[in-house]
Amino acid sequence: MIDASAALRQGLLGLSRSKAVRQVIEKAPVSRDVVRRFVAGDGTADCVQAVADLVGDGRLATIDFLGEDTLDVAQASRTRDAYLTLLQELQARELTASGAAEVSVKLSAVGQALPQDGEKIALDNARQICEAAATAGTTVTIDMEDHTTTDSTLGIVRDLRADFPWVGAVLQAYLHRTEADCRDLATEGSRIRLCKGAYKEPESVAFQESHDVDASYVRCLKVLLEGDGYPMIASHDPRLIEIARSLADKQLRAPESFEYQMLFGIRPDEQRRIAAAGNQMRVYVPYGDEWYGYLMRRMAERPANTMFFLRALATKG
Repeated sequence: MIDASAALRQGLLGLSRSKAVRQVIEKAPVSRDVVRRFVAGDGTADCVQAVADLVGDGRLATIDFLGEDTLDVAQASRTRDAYLTLLQELQARELTASGAAEVSVKLSAVGQALPQDGEKIALDNARQICEAAATAGTTVTIDMEDHTTTDSTLGIVRDLRADFPWVGAVLQAYLHRTEADCRDLATEGSRIRLCKGAYKEPESVAFQESHDVDASYVRCLKVLLEGDGYPMIASHDPRLIEIARSLADKQLRAPESFEYQMLFGIRPDEQRRIAAAGNQMRVYVPYGDEWYGYLMRRMAERPANTMFFLRALATKG
């Protein structure tokens, strides 16, 4: 039986792909303050300034130009070009030094879902983004999407790492396969972001109840922190963060050998506390006008955000 929070999460994840609901939400009188709690503006300048503020405050950043499931070659190229421009602007503002600001890329946004040569197009576009990141002195992390793309995404990561060994990958603890993937990828220099997962997945491939997902997350954490790679611990859960800290201490992990990650607009005071304690704290910063799917998944990940958003829909103009 699925608990109430899991049922709410599944419902919200279903809505994240609903075109009808999307049209209603996007046309609702939501103030910019509501969206900007989670999204750092529509354009490059807004995003770069938000990143500058984070870096100035002692935090790090990884930036996502919003968009996914692209089925148009020209749109995939525009997304690639947006990243190229972003990296140039970050370098010009000296925000890429020592990897303070890097980028996160969804392969479906740069062509993976195209019906013909999708993987090749996505790989070519991602390689150009990696080349620009290398020029800027920073790195790229390849985001993970729903389970049907996992093998394709990890294959593209392997291809990219042949030329850019610092390319990061994302693994999702709610998938049954992830502990084994962690063991395969916890190698020297391998940058792995571990998150819970934010897509609606069937029971055949993913844990459905929150306590099972948490247990999987801890098992995966142990594998990554015991390995030779660079774990990126993406969670807002205080209990999981404390477990991660304890496991890192047990493995005598130096602060620069791993990092914590949280989302833009979620628990900013805790982000500052973690950074002030001498840890690396990276903030996932989305920007762009394709915010709907991203925002709905944030609601699903943390149900407390749902009431915030619904109140805003009702009261903000």
